[in-house]
Amino acid sequence: MFEAKTLDKPDERRDFPRGHLEAVHMEGLDFAVATFEPGWRWSESVAPIAGTESCMIHHNCYVVQGRMCVHMADDDTESEVGPGDVFVCSPGHDAWVVGDEQCVVYDFAGVMAKEYAKAD
Repeated sequence: MFEAKTLDKPDERRDFPRGHLEAVHMEGLDFAVATFEPGWRWSESVAPIAGTESCMIHHNCYVVQGRMCVHMADDDTESEVGPGDVFVCSPGHDAWVVGDEQCVVYDFAGVMAKEYAKAD
């Protein structure tokens, strides 16, 4: 089996305040490219869509551009990531763009491509 798709033609796009997600769906892989504009914050832009107090999606990510801060609700810690960083983030967090540059993140976890910023 071989399957290839281009990010220039995603299978779907989801828009939300101050950002959007483009996803490709393949056998064994759902891949998302998320673009967050300056001023984006999960608790303000996506929480009303998700209907949860914190993001309940597991992320396996690579940051392409910009900076993002992630706050973990369970232990009240914050970490900042930027270009070239790979990170794993468990459910139960808030996140926001740091600075005045958009943040572009590739997410390989699959759940983001299937469920992020989708109303039930």
